[in-house]
Amino acid sequence: MKTFAIRLTEWQDLKKEILIFTRKNNILAGCILTCVGSLKKIHVRMADEKISKIFEKNYEINSLVGTFSQDWIHLHISISDEEGKLLWWHLLEWNIFYTTAEIVIGSLEDMIFSRKFDEKTWFKELIIDKK
Repeated sequence: MKTFAIRLTEWQDLKKEILIFTRKNNILAGCILTCVGSLKKIHVRMADEKISKIFEKNYEINSLVGTFSQDWIHLHISISDEEGKLLWWHLLEWNIFYTTAEIVIGSLEDMIFSRKFDEKTWFKELIIDKK
């Protein structure tokens, strides 16, 4: 595994910046190893729901996990508010940083990730191929 560390700053979009970095560094199978930071806008989908929600408030990122390639990104995020309430969601687009985010990315160099529609789940599911 090859590792990368990036720091993103205020007003940048979390998923957009990870995809830009992935394409720039030719990552075909990536994963988030760790992330700390803060968001001021978050766009999420709850488990087993079809509607998304947008929250505009300052949140601390407690955990960010997921897989990605150059064409897609699948992330789940754990955040906490000013009262310490912990929330966990499927992350959609348009998540804007409040101050910063420190992200460590892993590139699984012997794999290629892709997605294919699965008729059982009705989602594009992960396909793992060896290089």
